[in-house]
Amino acid sequence: MAARFFKTSIVFTGLLLAGFVFANVHSAMAAAIPVAKNARLGGGAENTRLVVELDKPVSFNVFTLANPNRIIIDLPEINFQLPPGAGIRGRGLVRAFRYGLFSAGKSRMVIDAAGPVQVAKSFILPAGGGKPVRLVLDLVRTSQKAFEEHTAIVAARRKAARLQAKRALTALRGSSVPLPRVKPMRTIAGLGQNKGKPVIVIDPGHGGVDPGASGKRGSREKHLVLAYAKTLGAQLKSTGRYKVHLTRSSDVFIRLRDRVRIATSKNADLFISIHADSIRKGNIRGATIYTLSEKSSDKEAAALAAKENRADIIAGVDLEDAPDELAGIFIDLAQREAKNESIKFAKTAVGFMQRKVLLNRNPHRYAGFRVLKSPNFPSVLIELGYLSSRKDEAMLNSPRWRSKSASAVVQSVNRYFSKRLANR
Repeated sequence: MAARFFKTSIVFTGLLLAGFVFANVHSAMAAAIPVAKNARLGGGAENTRLVVELDKPVSFNVFTLANPNRIIIDLPEINFQLPPGAGIRGRGLVRAFRYGLFSAGKSRMVIDAAGPVQVAKSFILPAGGGKPVRLVLDLVRTSQKAFEEHTAIVAARRKAARLQAKRALTALRGSSVPLPRVKPMRTIAGLGQNKGKPVIVIDPGHGGVDPGASGKRGSREKHLVLAYAKTLGAQLKSTGRYKVHLTRSSDVFIRLRDRVRIATSKNADLFISIHADSIRKGNIRGATIYTLSEKSSDKEAAALAAKENRADIIAGVDLEDAPDELAGIFIDLAQREAKNESIKFAKTAVGFMQRKVLLNRNPHRYAGFRVLKSPNFPSVLIELGYLSSRKDEAMLNSPRWRSKSASAVVQSVNRYFSKRLANR
């Protein structure tokens, strides 16, 4: 008995020590991430300075992108603790700026220029005289021609560096980089031929440096849709019927094409992208479900798709040399079938959601969203509501509403896969 107690005590003590070590390592890692506590703009229409206050020096890289004119500051991962509303209002040569996690271990600031600019200086000022470490960016006005020429030269250098890195990686692997493959039609979810648990991929829109829409009470779309996606994912998992994956589970930016690639890599049977819209008319409310069509169902749907398809630009991604991974690999029949299955799920979802949540006056619409263009699986985009409506914003912030709304989507998924699940 004493020996058993002694062994148990050792195990318990070991667990406590392990927990203590883990907690301290975690704290040390968190402390190692630089913190940005303030960012301010100064100057006027000819010379504008951006100052970012940090708790320690960091390495950084600055470059420009055209169409629209932007200045990009790439940084190591930063814990941004800037005051609420930082970057929304510009000054001088800066219209606005955004910030956030761009990819694992990498943060980014994207500055929207009010016109063509040149980065005259960029440097780190060490702490001293009661002031913290500061990252300083000095901008001066230039001509559009000079801005575009400089941007093109830098872009060509970056492209060459990326190509060289790809070639080196390919040589190490001993083979060429494989092209994306289209699933055989028989594995598309609606046909009921795919064995095992259906795979559901939930895509919380925006994230990191791309905040998405903003509400009148300060809510950010990227946070609301992530909270909803986690609620929906948990409810789907709790049924025991599905394998569930999220394209992002934290506040990080993911390119539009990478969202589709993630779903393809997981062998998705259904792709659900989650968003929350904002529109000038503050009296418009309710959820809307979108499916793919190159010809939009109405002007509002076309405008929304155009806005959402600019997510990569908002995050400072240079699209000029970004290959369209779908180009040349569409199979017409598979694409048509994926669209038909998407419409089938959307109609099912409208039927269940209208019993539990407020829907838009025209709840099923069509538009050319880039994230819905895969021929591999059915895809829908759910706009949960309008952040331009105070009532919708409050609703989207409610855990109770999220749970009720998500349960309706779960019922829709159950009905959509009912034949397949019955034949397992």
